[in-house]
Amino acid sequence: MPVRAVVFDFNGTISDDEPILCEIFRRLFAAHGKPLSVREYFDQLAGRSDPEIVRTWLGPDHPAVDEVIEQRIALYCETVADGSSIPTRVRSAVLYTAERVQVGIVSGAAREEIAPVIEAAGLGEAIDVVVAAEDVVRGKPNPEGYERALDLFDHDIRAGEVLVFEDTEAGVAAAKAAGMRCLGVLGTLPRERLAAADGIVPLIDRPLVERLLATER
Repeated sequence: MPVRAVVFDFNGTISDDEPILCEIFRRLFAAHGKPLSVREYFDQLAGRSDPEIVRTWLGPDHPAVDEVIEQRIALYCETVADGSSIPTRVRSAVLYTAERVQVGIVSGAAREEIAPVIEAAGLGEAIDVVVAAEDVVRGKPNPEGYERALDLFDHDIRAGEVLVFEDTEAGVAAAKAAGMRCLGVLGTLPRERLAAADGIVPLIDRPLVERLLATER
């Protein structure tokens, strides 16, 4: 089945920012008396939506959940709103892809933090669909975000015609549950934690997407 759309996760996939997110969450959680180690972040939280991360670590009924989410977004935007977290090789890959098929982002991050980074990196016009944390009730590994993206794409694209790039097992699980093909991208988690993906790649760049899209013609 040909690829008619490509969807990228945001944090850790398009945006090389998981270490940044980890340090922000560690800082905020420590301030609320719930220290978080780097290993705990990557073992238990990476790949989930901001609300799920905060509720998982502080507790679902913690009174500061909304406050911490707002602080997390503000700190993130202060750090990477200039687009610097998106490598040049990824920008080139996304632009090449957008010239050939529809392109989407499905993320557990808020739209207000995705948008400035994408715009600053010169990718605003290349992205057809963005599904952010506030667009779904259930975040990854639930497939709701990917199912929502499929509804938003043009031309009646089917799930099997969508290729997804994800860097966490939660993301891979969400894409596969939505019936899409998924490539795991190394960098955030070790290879064995991405084993459910249809394949694993070391990074995203233009030569990779050129090969993938040429193969599918």
